[in-house]
Amino acid sequence: MKHRPCQPIKSFPLQWVLILPFALQIFGAVGLVGYLSFKNGQKAVSHLADRLMDRTSTMVSQHLEDYLSVPHQIAQINADAIQMGLLNVRDRETVGRYFWHQMQAYEVSYIGIGLTTGEGVGAARYDGVTITLDDWSAKPPNNWYSYALNDRGDRTEVLETLDWNNFEETWYTEPIKAGQPIWSPIYTINYPDRIYIATSAGRPIYDAQNRLLGMVSIDVSLLKLSDFLRSSEVSEKGQVFILERSGALIANSGFQRPFRFVNGEAQLLQAIESNDPIIQGIAQQIQEEFKGFQAITQTQKFRFQWQGERYYVQITPWRDNYGLDWLLVINVPESTFMAEIVANNRTTVGLCLVALVVAALMGWWTSRWIMRPIRRLNHASQAMAAGELDQAIEPSRIQEFNSLADSFNYMVSQLRESFVALEESNVELENRVEQRTIELKNTLSELQKTQAQVIQSEKMSSLGQLVAGVAHEINNPVNFIHGNLSHLDGYTQDLVRMLQLYQRLHPDNDPQIQALAEELDLEFLIEDVEKILTSMKMGTDRIRTIVLSLRNFSRMDEAEFKAVDIHEGIESTLLILQHRLKARVERPAIEVIREYGELPLVECYPGQFNQVIMNIIVNAIDALDEMPVTDCASQLTIRTVTNGEWAEIAIADNGPGMPESIKPYIFNPFFTTKPIGKGTGMGMAISHQIITEKHHGKLECFSTPGEGTEFVIQIPLKQENVKD
Repeated sequence: MKHRPCQPIKSFPLQWVLILPFALQIFGAVGLVGYLSFKNGQKAVSHLADRLMDRTSTMVSQHLEDYLSVPHQIAQINADAIQMGLLNVRDRETVGRYFWHQMQAYEVSYIGIGLTTGEGVGAARYDGVTITLDDWSAKPPNNWYSYALNDRGDRTEVLETLDWNNFEETWYTEPIKAGQPIWSPIYTINYPDRIYIATSAGRPIYDAQNRLLGMVSIDVSLLKLSDFLRSSEVSEKGQVFILERSGALIANSGFQRPFRFVNGEAQLLQAIESNDPIIQGIAQQIQEEFKGFQAITQTQKFRFQWQGERYYVQITPWRDNYGLDWLLVINVPESTFMAEIVANNRTTVGLCLVALVVAALMGWWTSRWIMRPIRRLNHASQAMAAGELDQAIEPSRIQEFNSLADSFNYMVSQLRESFVALEESNVELENRVEQRTIELKNTLSELQKTQAQVIQSEKMSSLGQLVAGVAHEINNPVNFIHGNLSHLDGYTQDLVRMLQLYQRLHPDNDPQIQALAEELDLEFLIEDVEKILTSMKMGTDRIRTIVLSLRNFSRMDEAEFKAVDIHEGIESTLLILQHRLKARVERPAIEVIREYGELPLVECYPGQFNQVIMNIIVNAIDALDEMPVTDCASQLTIRTVTNGEWAEIAIADNGPGMPESIKPYIFNPFFTTKPIGKGTGMGMAISHQIITEKHHGKLECFSTPGEGTEFVIQIPLKQENVKD
C-alpha cells in the first residue's frame, strides 16, 4: 500500500522568521504606543486646561471675596462707631484724622462720609500712593476742599477747590434709597495724569436713636484687579478678564486699558468692542452661543478658535451679598500644551524607524547562532517559571552555549538556595520591623507627652512667679495706705470737732469767713469726707483680698505635698477669672453656685491642683460663651464633699454639653475642638495626668448634649492612705 506523500510545507529562511515578526512587533507596538500617547495627550491637555482654569477661577474668586469684603467690613465698623457715639460726625477734623489712620491700615482708595446736611469728609488715595483729605461744607460754591497731609495726618495745604453736592452723587443716593449696604455703579474720575476707576461700598449711618445721619462710603480701585490678574499663573499662558453683566470690561490680565475716552471722558469699554481680538471674539461667541451675558447662571466651558489657534474658555459667574454680579472669563491656548505632544510624536516616529532597523539587524545576527540550544534553554526557563526548580541544561557543541549552560545550571542552584534564604529573611525582617515599629510609636508618644508637660509646667511656673511678684509689689503700698486710713479718719474727726466747737463759740463769724464757709459748703464737705474715707477703706480691703488670692494662686511652683484648704484655692481661681464671669454683649453674667461641704485640709501639690481647677473652669466658661443667648441664665456649679477617705470636687456648667463621639478623646494629648490659636489640646490631658498619676485620684467627665458638662475630681485626703 502506498502512502500519499506529505504535502510540502512552505518554509522560510531563519533570518526572515526572526527578523520580520520581531521587527513588525516592535514597529507596531511603538506605533500603537505613539498613537495612544497622542490621543491620551490630547485628553490630558483638555483635563489639564480645565484644571488650570478651575484653579485660576477659584484663586480669582477668592481674591475678589477677600479684596471686596474689606470695604463693607470697614463701613460696618465706622457705622457702628458712629451709632454708639464713639465718632462725632459733626467734628469733621477728628473724623478726617480717623479716616486717615484707617487708610494707613487698609488697601482701599477712599474712606469717607456724606451727611444729610450736605457736608462730609473723606480720606482718599486717588493715585494709589499718596493720601489726601477731602472736606466739604453744605453749600456751594467752592465748598469742597482737597488737602495735602503730612506724615501725622495734619492738613498742610489746599490742593484743589470745587463746587460739590452730595445729593447728586450715586455713591450717596443709591445706599440711601436702598436703606442697606450696597455697591454703587462703577464710576470714573479724569485727572490730567491718571484715570480713577472705582466702585463704592455704601452703608447708611444712624445715630443712637436710629435717625438717619447720612452714609459712609468706601472705594476700591478696579485698576488693582487688573494688576492682580496679570500676576496670576494663567496670565503667562492665557488670559483672565472680568465682565459686568452688561458686557463691560472691568479688568483683564493683559495690558489693554479697560476703558476708552468719549468726548474727553473715560468710560468702561465693552468687551465686544475691545481692541484685543481674543477678548472681542470670546465676547461675540458668548452672545451667539448663550444669547447674551445675562443668560449665564453657572460655570460654562467651550472652545474658541481664532486664526487657526484653538482656545479653551471657561466662564464662571461671581456674586456677592451686596449687589455685584460679574463674570470671570479664562482662556488658555491649546498650543501651550500641544507643543510637547508634537515633539513627542516626532520622537515616536524616529523610535519606530530605529527600532525597525535594530530589530532587523539583531534578527539576522542572532539567527546564525540561536538554534536548538535556545529551545532547551527556553523549556528549562518555562519549567522554572512554573515552579520546577530542578532543571539542568545539557552541554552543546557551541562554546558560548556551554558557558551559558554552566551559568544557567549554577543560577538554578543559587536560586533554590536564595528562595530558601529569602523566605527566612522575610520572616525575620517582618518580626523585627513590627517590633521596632511598636517601640518607635511608644517612644514618640512618650516624647510628645513629656514635651507638652514640660512646656505647660514652665508656662504655669512663670505665671506663678509673675503673679507672686505683682501681688508683692501691690501689697506693700496698699498696706501702707490701708494702715494710714484709720489715722487720717481720726485726724479728720478732730478737725471737724474743732471746727464745730469754733462755730458754737463764735456764732457771729467775720463776713469773709462766713462767705468762704458758704462757698465751700462745709456741711457737704464734712459729710463727703466721711464717705470718701469709707470708700477708700472698702477699696483697699478689696485690693488686699485680691492680692491674697493672687498669692494663694501663685503657689504653682511648690514641688512638695502640702495640706491645703481646697476651698481657698477654688476661690482664688474664681477671683482671678472674675473678669471672664462678668456679663458681655453676647451673654449675661455667669452665676457661680457654691455647694461647699465641710472638707478637711487635703494633701496635694497646691500649684498643680490649682492648675487643674483653672483648666476645668476655663473650659466651662468657653462652653458657656459658645452657647446662644437664651432666657436660661448661664450657671457654674461647684460642689465639694467628703466621701470616706476621699475628697470629691465637682464642677458643672449648664452649657451645650458635648457629643458622645467626643467624650472618649477629651483626655487624649493634643485633642481639641477649639479653633487654631485658641487651644493646644494639652490642658485636659495634663489635668488628667496630674490627678491620676501625681495625686493617685480620678478625673471623670459626665456630659449630655443640650444639658451641660460636669467634671468630677476625686483625690485622697492623705496620700499615705493610698501608698499604704
